[in-house]
Amino acid sequence: MKYRHLGRTGIQVSELSFGSWVTFHNQVGAKSAVEMMSAAYDAGVNFFDNAEVYASGKSETVMGEALKELKWRRGSYLVSTKIYWGLHEGVNEKNTLNRKRLIEGINGSLERLQLDYVDLIYCHRSDKTTPIEETVWAMHNIIEWGKAMYWGTSEWSASEIIEAIQIAERHHLHKPVVEQPQYNLFEQGRMQGDYVRFYKEYGYGSTIWSPLASGLLTGKYNNGIPADSRGALKGYEWLKNNLTNEQKLAKVAELDLIAKELDCKLSQLALAWCLKNPFVSTVITGASRVEQVHENMKAADVVDKITPEIKERIDAIFGVAKEEDDD
Repeated sequence: MKYRHLGRTGIQVSELSFGSWVTFHNQVGAKSAVEMMSAAYDAGVNFFDNAEVYASGKSETVMGEALKELKWRRGSYLVSTKIYWGLHEGVNEKNTLNRKRLIEGINGSLERLQLDYVDLIYCHRSDKTTPIEETVWAMHNIIEWGKAMYWGTSEWSASEIIEAIQIAERHHLHKPVVEQPQYNLFEQGRMQGDYVRFYKEYGYGSTIWSPLASGLLTGKYNNGIPADSRGALKGYEWLKNNLTNEQKLAKVAELDLIAKELDCKLSQLALAWCLKNPFVSTVITGASRVEQVHENMKAADVVDKITPEIKERIDAIFGVAKEEDDD
């Protein structure tokens, strides 16, 4: 396993990491979580991603139970959580980044995770109604209190992130250091255009999610939606249109031909393509079975197989815009 600095911070994250979205509680319990997290850890993974909203808090509970059983040395791994949507319907408890919500949120997450602190805490989305300055101060205080080590954003616009950084710099506060954007062969917006200059100039890190487009880039949906897949889960019906999109499936089939040429799994090639981006700090992988963890970890061995010619062929299939050189 290789490790990359999280932007310009001093900590390093494994280039492949492990996340609990969809799977923990919905598909697997603590016993399976222990097996999968152990397999990832043994492969060199040191970053485990979560969020309070995942399975309405139960995903954090499962991970907390797993961590308690695994008894790893705390300094040997990183855990993140994300706050925004909330777990209750109160007017100050959902879809907000107000100070009250953020502080109550981190306290709840730590209780469920059975940890004294998380290494990363994200603002899971931006809040158009709370002043960014209030959010920055609250995140600064959370870090000062030792409840988190670093903070970041998820799916924020470049302008919102820059404003948060400037507020923090103006008041000598802990500033955000990492974005968690969706990034895969079908979704590249937050790693292109204005974001490229943003990652360069501000040294922002990125912990990307959904690198396999919710499983679409594994090929498992080429012949419909399997009964044991996330596409068949109750509450995830919104995924079905995307997972059965004929145009997207045709592109997946083309990519699979290249994977066969390179003697690797389709999923491994898709993950390796993400790792080729120098602005990616870590690729968050997911799994519902320990065999999938082992398979995903082998993606690191495929990176060097993606030569400039292979990358050009892949990019042509998915309409990836060519990078522009700086003036």
